Amino acid sequence: MNKSFLKFLTDFGPLLIFFTIYYKSGKNLTAAIPPLIIATIIAVVVVYFVEKKIPFVPLIGGVIITLFGGLTLYFDNPVFIYMKPTIVNIIFAGILIISKIFFQKNFLKLFLQTAFQLNEIGWDKLNFRWAYFFIFLAILNEIVWRSQPEATWVNFKVWGILPITFIFTASQIPLINRYKV
Repeated sequence: MNKSFLKFLTDFGPLLIFFTIYYKSGKNLTAAIPPLIIATIIAVVVVYFVEKKIPFVPLIGGVIITLFGGLTLYFDNPVFIYMKPTIVNIIFAGILIISKIFFQKNFLKLFLQTAFQLNEIGWDKLNFRWAYFFIFLAILNEIVWRSQPEATWVNFKVWGILPITFIFTASQIPLINRYKV
């Protein structure tokens, strides 16, 4: 199995398991959360054994999914899982903005510098665009979960956020090409 396919499985497998179990259980969020947590933990462990290093972003995601999924189950209140994407996106945006403004560190550059080389202006622009995009996703999640039925939110979480993220990422190619070094 090649690494890119394994990465795809570990990134999207838990979400697809959640989606499948949610619908097969008659749209039962409580039934879908434990398999999501277990699949996420397994994905982090698999990535660790394959890459021989702790996968930082998936690990943080796994901790957050376990925390918010656990709170949803413990309190029998779906609001915790609904708000998880909002909180995660605000945290990501905050890290990108605060690290750059107050510590003059560009976290996006730290994560992506092996993927492509940009000058500092390009990294700063890309950093803030991603921060604003994360804020946009947080607001969008709030709008969807507060105004739509649960099944719509689940579909949006699985089939809406991913294409939006791909479109946003593709829209950054001109900036990346303009500031390449």
